[in-house]
Amino acid sequence: MSTPPPLFNRLALIGVGLIGSSIARAARAQGAVGSIVATARSPVTRRRVAELGLADQVVESNAAAVEGADLVIVCIPVGACGPVAQEIGPHLMPGAIVSDVGSVKGSVVRDMAPHLPKGVHFVPAHPVAGTEYSGPDAGFAELFVNRWCILTPPQGTDAAATEKLAAFWRLIGANVETMAPDHHDLVLAVTSHLPHLIAYTIVGTADELETVTRSEVLKFSAGGFRDFTRIAASDPTMWRDVFLANKDAVLEMLGRFNEDVSALTKAIRKGDGDALYEHFARTRAIRKGIVQIGQDSPAPDFGRPHPDLPHAPLPKPYAADET
Repeated sequence: MSTPPPLFNRLALIGVGLIGSSIARAARAQGAVGSIVATARSPVTRRRVAELGLADQVVESNAAAVEGADLVIVCIPVGACGPVAQEIGPHLMPGAIVSDVGSVKGSVVRDMAPHLPKGVHFVPAHPVAGTEYSGPDAGFAELFVNRWCILTPPQGTDAAATEKLAAFWRLIGANVETMAPDHHDLVLAVTSHLPHLIAYTIVGTADELETVTRSEVLKFSAGGFRDFTRIAASDPTMWRDVFLANKDAVLEMLGRFNEDVSALTKAIRKGDGDALYEHFARTRAIRKGIVQIGQDSPAPDFGRPHPDLPHAPLPKPYAADET
């Protein structure tokens, strides 16, 4: 049985952090592309990409990376996408598909589209997957399996180009959804951006408390603080750009969140156990729904491994004359 031809002849990756390096690993594992060329802003990162063998060619400039590539994926913080689009625009091959992986889509469309020439297909994307780690060593080929990748093609984008990029993401394991850029930003403001903002805030608050020592915060973190710190460990440059680029949607969701916090504050102050129970039962059902659709593991304690119980010393035989 012959191997099917790759979807794309040449994939250019601009930025090879967690997402970029995972795309490279997955695309190679699935035979999705004929060859991979990569670049990164830092010489140290470029050297590491070459050492890891993530690309067939590592080049020093964005312009050199996109030469002859029929798929270009920009894997950098959203605040840098506009200047990069301006840089690569004159060097793009006619018919190429240009995409990104940013967590905000409205600003990416506004910043990138004006710099891309006619005859190039612009299909922004957001793989809703990741970890708190960054850099080319952090990636792994299975990152996108059963995770969603949201495509947000601007109006007038060639449908065949959108479907070809969707086929690429499906081939490396993702489920694909298409929506308008502004709607994407509203959805992600509540499902991703606001949770990150809350996590950063809670971790910062704990760090500033004078009545709780840092050693106590670390020691007893399994009470819930530990799970917030995982989110708050995410790349600060990326999340700075996300909040600045999606500020309207984030502020809207933050306003609603503040209203809910005020309602819970009132219930606690009044001793309204029924209101608290109703709220907690509703939110618990949402967690169960996330597990049921396969977006998280049903394993206890989020699947974390637990050490074995230490072997206790055998008790001494009981003697009747012992006092």
